[in-house]
Amino acid sequence: MHTRHREPRPLGEIARDRMARILAARNIDPAAVAALTDELEPVSQLEALSAGTPPRYRAAVADHPTVLNWVREVADAAVAPGRGARRQVATGPSLLMAGVVGAGKTYQAYGAVRALVQSGVGVRWRATTAADLYADLRPRPGVDSERELAAVSRCPLLILDDLGAAKASEWVEEVTYRLINRRYNYELPTLITTNLAIRDLRAYLGDRVASRLAQMTTRVEFEPVDLRRRSAAA
Repeated sequence: MHTRHREPRPLGEIARDRMARILAARNIDPAAVAALTDELEPVSQLEALSAGTPPRYRAAVADHPTVLNWVREVADAAVAPGRGARRQVATGPSLLMAGVVGAGKTYQAYGAVRALVQSGVGVRWRATTAADLYADLRPRPGVDSERELAAVSRCPLLILDDLGAAKASEWVEEVTYRLINRRYNYELPTLITTNLAIRDLRAYLGDRVASRLAQMTTRVEFEPVDLRRRSAAA
């Protein structure tokens, strides 16, 4: 019995054929799609950053010396995925910013991401408050909590805002540990803000999380001044 062997097809060719079949099934002219794609202007990294940033922080500028030093270290650690490709943030140090509510920690965090983009390196990032993260991950029908946790854990750069603001529980401690441990093991840069004093982190987060944060982050305590109230008073 003679067996016919087929030459393997390039993935790009397979994808094009599949797309052509989808367009044909929907009576869509492939030429029109191609023309529309050609007319679209490329989006700059800075424009993409602005689109993904809350309006209040779109013009954020990092000016704290420790934050600026973190930006330089992460930019220096960026690597190119291939010859001639733009260097991308892949691994690097993390930064923990502690201070009272309104001290400017979140502003500095978004400013740091903006500074990275302006330095010319590619940045794939996410931002979430700890409370929102826990809400997203709570088991419920129709939601794959494990998949969402994996996505946040593996993101090359993460802003984790207001760590310690949510009510403590065994579940919160376990989720926090899994997130921090993954980023600790893979040396993924993380910007963490907290209203807790650094000396109080262990009591809230537990020994396992506090120990990893101590090793993976540079820690800075902001001056005990609420800039929001000062601005409102002015």
